This record gives sequence, structure tokens and C-alpha cells, in this order.
Amino acid sequence: MNVLVNQYDLIRLTREKLFQYCETLSIEDYTHEHDNFGWGSIRNLHVHVAECYQSWLANFGLKKGLTLVTPELVRDVQDMRRIFEKVDKLVYEFLEKFDGQWDLGITGPVSWQDEEEELTTLWLYTHVITHEFHHKGQIVSMSRQLGYTPDDTDLIEPGHL
Repeated sequence: MNVLVNQYDLIRLTREKLFQYCETLSIEDYTHEHDNFGWGSIRNLHVHVAECYQSWLANFGLKKGLTLVTPELVRDVQDMRRIFEKVDKLVYEFLEKFDGQWDLGITGPVSWQDEEEELTTLWLYTHVITHEFHHKGQIVSMSRQLGYTPDDTDLIEPGHL
């Protein structure tokens, strides 16, 4: 059993619950720009989460050189789902490639600093999943400010979707 693959499967179930909730929002509210939140809108936060997976796992970890997703490519939750299908493949590729090598250091450039950084594969994976959950909380908070009552989007048991 690969624990990190199983963990990511659970993350996907939780993300699915958030997608289902976001589908109850109007397109206008999904893309509404909030002055009080970084990244502006729920859609932009979703894009930012996907971009984080692409940046750290694909480009830094796997050295793929992917073009990163931008908000202009996403009109609605269905577009976001399609982007995360690609993210899922990327995560599983990363987990397969580095299985059992979680202390392996990978060196590469980081856009906001001059010198290269060395990060372990476990750090990269941990960063992207905790980053997603951080922004999931912001998405739910943004929807509350728009007058919605969010569903429970915490870790959902597989049989309870």
C-alpha cells in the first residue's frame, strides 16, 4: 500500500465535495472579485491551487516546464474540474516517480529569490496539499461573504460523498 497515493485519493474526494458545492454558486459569484482576499475570486483561488501543483510538482520536481494555468482559461467549475484531472495525473506521476525517495533533495529555481533552492520530494508534496487545504478554507469563507451556506468540505469519508 502506498500511503501517499491513498492520502491523495482522500484529498481528491474532499476536492470533489468542494466542486459539488461550487457548482451551486452562480457563475457571477464563482468569478466575483473580492477586495479582501488575495487572488480575488473563488475561481482565481482554484486556479492558484492548480498552478501550485503545476509549479512545484511538475516544473520544480519533475522538471517538465509546463505552461501554468491562468484564470482566463477557466469559465466555470467544469473547466476547473478538467484542469484538476490533469493535476491528478501529474500528482500520481510525481508519487510514482519518487516512491520511497521522500528525502531526495531536488534543486531548482524559485521565482521570488535569486539563488536556487533544494527541497525534498516530501516537502514538495506536503506543500501542495497543505496549500490546497488552506485555500479551500478561503473559498468557503468567500462564499459565506456572498451569502451562501457551504456544505461540509472537511475530509469526507469515501462512502459519504
